[in-house]
Amino acid sequence: MSKRRGYHHGNLREALVEAALDLIREKGPAGFTLSEAAKSAGVTPAAVYRHFAGREELIAEAARQGYEIFADLMEYAYDGGRPSALAAFEATGRAYLAFAQRHPGHYMAMFESGLSVNSAPELARAAHRAMGVLERAAEDLSRQIPAARRPPAGMFSAHIQAMSHGVVELFARNAPGAGSPFPPESLLETGIGIYLRGLGLIPPDE
Repeated sequence: MSKRRGYHHGNLREALVEAALDLIREKGPAGFTLSEAAKSAGVTPAAVYRHFAGREELIAEAARQGYEIFADLMEYAYDGGRPSALAAFEATGRAYLAFAQRHPGHYMAMFESGLSVNSAPELARAAHRAMGVLERAAEDLSRQIPAARRPPAGMFSAHIQAMSHGVVELFARNAPGAGSPFPPESLLETGIGIYLRGLGLIPPDE
C-alpha cells in the first residue's frame, strides 16, 4: 500500500478517500479503522475529523465517488439508446461488470459496506443517477414487449443488476474455489441473453 502525504499537499480529504479505497480493497469495508486510514494518508487521526465525522462518513464519500464514476460509465455505455434499445441495454450490463473490475474499492464501498444510500443526500443523488441509467435502458427496451406481459422497468433493471452482481461476486473476484471455466463477461452476456429470450426480445435462433 502506498503512503500518501495529502495533508501536506493541501488535499487531505481526497488523500483520506484514496487511503480508504486501498484499505477496502485489501481488507474489505469493515476491515479497517479510521486510524489506519489516517496513517496511510500520512496524518494523525485527529486530522481526519476536520473532514469526516467518522469511518462511516469516509466510506460514504468513497461510495458517492464510486456512484458518480459508475453513472458516467453507464451513461457512456447507454449512449442515448444507440444504436438500438437492445444493444444499449446489453452495453449497460457489460459496463456494470467493467466498473466492478476496474474500481473494486469503490464497488465494495457502494455495495458491500452495508451503508444505506440514503445516509447522505449527495450519496442518494449519485446512486439514483447511476441506477437510473439501467432502469431507463430497461424501460426503452421493454416497450417492445406487449403491455399485458411487460414487467415494470424497475423490476426488469433489478433482475439485470442482480445477475451482474452475482457474476461479480462469484466469478470476477478471483476468490478461492470460485473459478469458472468461462470468463465473467461470457457468463453475464449469456445470462442476459437467456433472460431477454424469455421475454421474447431476442429470437430463439440468435
